[in-house]
Amino acid sequence: MARSFDVIVIGAGPAGYVAALRCAQLGLNTAVIDEFLDKKAQPALGGTCLNIGCIPSKALLDSSQQYHYASTGLARHGVQVRDVELDLGAMLERKDQIVADLTGGIRQLFKANKIQWLPGHGTLHEDRRVEFSPHEGDSELLQAESVILAAGSQPMTLDAAPLDGERVVDSAGAMEFTEVPKRLGIIGAGVIGLEMGSVWNRLGSKVVLLEAMESFLATVDQQLAREAQRQLTKQGLDIRLGSRVTEVRQGKTLSVHYEDREGEHNIQVDRLIVAVGRRPRTENLAVEDAGLLIDEQGFIHVNEHCETNLPGVYAVGDAVRGPMLAHKGSEEGVMVAERLANRAGEVNYDVIPWVIYTHPEIAWVGHTEQALKSTGEPYRVGSFNFGANGRARAMDEPVGLVKVIAHDETDRILGVHILGPQASELIAEAVLAMEYAASAEDLARTVHAHPTLSEAMHEAALSVHKRALHKVN
Repeated sequence: MARSFDVIVIGAGPAGYVAALRCAQLGLNTAVIDEFLDKKAQPALGGTCLNIGCIPSKALLDSSQQYHYASTGLARHGVQVRDVELDLGAMLERKDQIVADLTGGIRQLFKANKIQWLPGHGTLHEDRRVEFSPHEGDSELLQAESVILAAGSQPMTLDAAPLDGERVVDSAGAMEFTEVPKRLGIIGAGVIGLEMGSVWNRLGSKVVLLEAMESFLATVDQQLAREAQRQLTKQGLDIRLGSRVTEVRQGKTLSVHYEDREGEHNIQVDRLIVAVGRRPRTENLAVEDAGLLIDEQGFIHVNEHCETNLPGVYAVGDAVRGPMLAHKGSEEGVMVAERLANRAGEVNYDVIPWVIYTHPEIAWVGHTEQALKSTGEPYRVGSFNFGANGRARAMDEPVGLVKVIAHDETDRILGVHILGPQASELIAEAVLAMEYAASAEDLARTVHAHPTLSEAMHEAALSVHKRALHKVN
């Protein structure tokens, strides 16, 4: 007789493992099937994000910034450091240890919550049956009352630049270089391209980013995007927009051929990162007879509560509509778990924050100014530069601004956009404000500690009504 569970989750990334934890907390007998293997070919929880994505990339971003600042910035603080040396091996070991600690932590949480972890591949069959194919051994057919599909995503490939795992790599390979490339090419100047470009630029690479789009960070508020491009260019990133790669030729170096408005060009690089986006990892997730509705791009069709077209089958995270963000997937996982336990569960998709961990950081929530212009919705804008913020000056981080957009008639906050120090942390205040339908006046009347970076948010909210105290309105 088949083993039976209340819930079977396929996928143990941020969407899947969080869904499993909440299901278990609510008393549901839960199993998780996940096929991820680390670079030692050992099963590991946490999916792409914890193992080869969000967490290791942030570790390298922080380490590389520490090295860069020790080399170039400490003297401004009166701290003289000479002969700063890079130990890339130690930097990579630190990154790997952080990953091991966090994935090990999830393993302990699974154990404490009595979640059955099944390393291997999961395939959905009819009537909420799931075929479990372990990495070694025979397959087994399991039965569930409910199934949560959290298959995640994988890097998109480019025919013109086939990966070889050594010189031409994807985002995971970009964090495993054992030496700093003298010349590094990156196809794509989106989130991943900019973050990986920042890491290796700080460590000494000459970095060229080839972006097919004519505009820089098209989904970001364009006032901030323009300033971000200016700052990143000053740091040494060579960002070439409207550049479509047509061929990569292997030789002593890599010859990357591309086209732009001025014609055909090529650059010579030692390593090449392909960072042209991600797509759902839904191949072989369900047998055809199961009848799961998946669109031509690989996304699983779901409603607002992440229910698929099949009774008792749900899907969350990168494999469904909406932004491919770990925190979005986690909240969807919690929502589904709550609803399976007959509790209220919702996700407010209008107030999901975005972050790009460059330096300065870029973070935003809600509508951009260009989007509001296109719809004709009346709005007001207030902004404040970190150059006039005392804490930012004291930190030697005076670059960037906070921008608050509010409805012209109701004053309700429609969007907040931050370019500057710790933008990833500061955006949380804006998310909370918007979750409670706050007005710009509400934010302006909230007392902020002095001196703090958050005062820039306060001043930007005041600026919406031309009341800013530390700028000319």
